[in-house]
Amino acid sequence: MTTTNKYKRVLLKLSGEALSGGTNYGIDTTILAKLANQIRPVIEMGVNVAIVVGGGNIFRGAKAEEAGMDRVTADYAGMLATVINALALQDALEKEGVITRTQTAISIQQVAEPYIRRRAIRHLEKGRVVIFAGGTGNPYMTTDTAAALRAIETEAEVLLMTKNNVDGVYSADPRKQPDAKRLDKLTHLEALNMRLEVMDATALSLCLENKLPIIVFDLQAPHSLEQVVTGEPIGTLISSEE
Repeated sequence: MTTTNKYKRVLLKLSGEALSGGTNYGIDTTILAKLANQIRPVIEMGVNVAIVVGGGNIFRGAKAEEAGMDRVTADYAGMLATVINALALQDALEKEGVITRTQTAISIQQVAEPYIRRRAIRHLEKGRVVIFAGGTGNPYMTTDTAAALRAIETEAEVLLMTKNNVDGVYSADPRKQPDAKRLDKLTHLEALNMRLEVMDATALSLCLENKLPIIVFDLQAPHSLEQVVTGEPIGTLISSEE
């Protein structure tokens, strides 16, 4: 462990859209390679990295429900989509020489380990990347909630959020309102009260209750993950401190 690292263990939340690149559907292998290139140097710095992946690039339970599909069935289908993304990311990381384990909240033992907290922590202690798929294993729960839960369970020091190539939290959607201002720091309560859609309220409340800081940043920016773990000011910090 180098003395320049601010964080020893982090959990990175990747949305499904982050894996699709410029397309609206599927997995962009070029993006996967870039992500793996961002993560490998951080592992070499001695930082424990866990990852939770979404599945919105393949299947969205909420949209399927709007189309008439049973909500519980739709949510389980979304969990399967996250497993596909996790396996693709695992392959990209292993091509970079990063030892990786995928654990799922739903049982698919032919392709991944079941989620076992103590085993996951042991993998992290050995310097392996652990990818958590299947959300929490429960319908009506988002992968944002899964990220907050797994971060707390595995004793991560910070939850790293990367969404839609936005480099932080803004006062409004910068893609719709060009004059929106980026906020460098927020408290959990402020994020909840302002309804900024950083993550769903359940996930944000979990972070608030457990005083888990969140950093929202753009993972596509070069060396951004290294900057985060060394404590450089990047993106938006959401914490319990005023």
